[in-house]
Amino acid sequence: MIKYIKFTILSVFVSTLLISCLDDLNQTPIDPDSFTEIDVFANPAEAKKALAKVYGAFALTGQKGPDGNPDIDGIDEGSSQFTRMLHNFQELTTDHAVNGWGNPGLPDLHAMSWTSSNGFVEGMYYRLAQSVSFANSFIKNAEALAADDEVKSFIAEARFLRAYAYYNLMDMFANVPLVTEIQTELPEQSDRDAIFNFVESELLAIESLLKTSRGNEYGRVDATAAQALLSRLYLNAETLIGQAKYTECITYSNKVFNGGYSIHTNDVNGNGTAYDDLFLADSDVNGAQNEFIFTISFDGIESQTWGGTTYLVHASIGGTMDPTLFGVNGGWAGLRTTKALVSKFEANATNGDGEPIGWNDKRAMFHTDAQNYEITTISNTFEDGYAVSKFKNVDKDGNAGSDPNGDQVDMDTPIIRLAEVYLNYAEAVLRGGAGGSIGDATNYINELRARGYGDNSGDVTSGQVTLDFVLDERSRELYWEGLRRTDLIRYGRFTTGDYLWPFKGDVPDGTAVDSYRKIYPIPANVIAVNPKLTQNPNY
Repeated sequence: MIKYIKFTILSVFVSTLLISCLDDLNQTPIDPDSFTEIDVFANPAEAKKALAKVYGAFALTGQKGPDGNPDIDGIDEGSSQFTRMLHNFQELTTDHAVNGWGNPGLPDLHAMSWTSSNGFVEGMYYRLAQSVSFANSFIKNAEALAADDEVKSFIAEARFLRAYAYYNLMDMFANVPLVTEIQTELPEQSDRDAIFNFVESELLAIESLLKTSRGNEYGRVDATAAQALLSRLYLNAETLIGQAKYTECITYSNKVFNGGYSIHTNDVNGNGTAYDDLFLADSDVNGAQNEFIFTISFDGIESQTWGGTTYLVHASIGGTMDPTLFGVNGGWAGLRTTKALVSKFEANATNGDGEPIGWNDKRAMFHTDAQNYEITTISNTFEDGYAVSKFKNVDKDGNAGSDPNGDQVDMDTPIIRLAEVYLNYAEAVLRGGAGGSIGDATNYINELRARGYGDNSGDVTSGQVTLDFVLDERSRELYWEGLRRTDLIRYGRFTTGDYLWPFKGDVPDGTAVDSYRKIYPIPANVIAVNPKLTQNPNY
């Protein structure tokens, strides 16, 4: 359950969970070697193993790893892994990323031309629905042990994970079914208001049931995680339900600040900044863990997947990049970024064409050698666009991760870290929320910038901290961490012509797209199976 999560739950456990509601199948098997939910929830120790599966739904894709015996049939196991899909949906659709691969449906993401039959749309919907299903089953079955205080906290953790899944379903797909119990009948469709209220009420309810801040094992959530997700939820409330909740965002951000987490500033590499420590193979022990509020944990031996950080590291390597410096055996030559992200950082060096190749802010982690600043084509041309060197499968001393073959990656994925909550607070103050101050917001931002610059040379004044500045600072601090699409939607810049980037709308210089692209379609296969569902507008 810590970094080296061992997902030892047998494949029969998954099928048992999914059919446990059927009375005619809910029987003790004759085979004494069979392992059923009766065994899984026999005591708190066994229930903890079942909880690992609920966490594991966000990291892994099946019972074998990295492929084979998948949890979901009919979709590509590796490419549909949750955090890989999160990057596709939240970064690849924006100014932050492009991918030159021609996998069916993949080019449509950056081009913003996806349909309800897009396989990636289907994969993300199924992964999130699976997470809800696993959480519902765990909560129901664990209730029999709820007299045990430890199991009470297990249930609260499962409720958090379910709330997180529903937050993403609401953000991406809007009007989805709200299912909180195991059921066999087809669910009714819900809407964003109901789902928002559910997520909010769940997080408020479990705040006091979760382990106290920093009181849980690494990789598991505590009360601060609920507060941090509430901070994110309230920041986006005006977009999601048309109600501004910036005061509530400030309130819960302040709770996070009092929770004992801290910005990692100890430069373990001695390279002038501690920022890169956050994205190394040993981020669970190198000090970065003090900033990580909610992570998806990976290990190159015990939790293998072709998604996760294995994808993020390998797919970012190509051209003249040396894979050994990243702790892997080779690059997949796919992911790069656009000049729109690169230009957010102030350059201190340029090439002969006046294009940026150096920055004082060490958060600008770009590989520029033999790479083109301008993108003339996306397909199969890794050299078009700067490469991103942010994620590495090496520890602070440069040692490669645990997989001796160099395939699988140890680096964890930070889903919520303290830096995001700093920026949530600043934006909520600027949008008129009560209970905060622009002075405190500026101090928080300068703490992040000082880490990036290695000194105070990048500090800004309160007068410089505007909404536009905060949006750009979110790019500089949080790029490729699964937040950009939501940020651009909140600022009214995702679909409009007010902000363009290379190949937005599949046009070299960028173009506006229809506003309905702010949400994704319900997959066509889901609509076909459940006639109670109505497709999102214009799909």
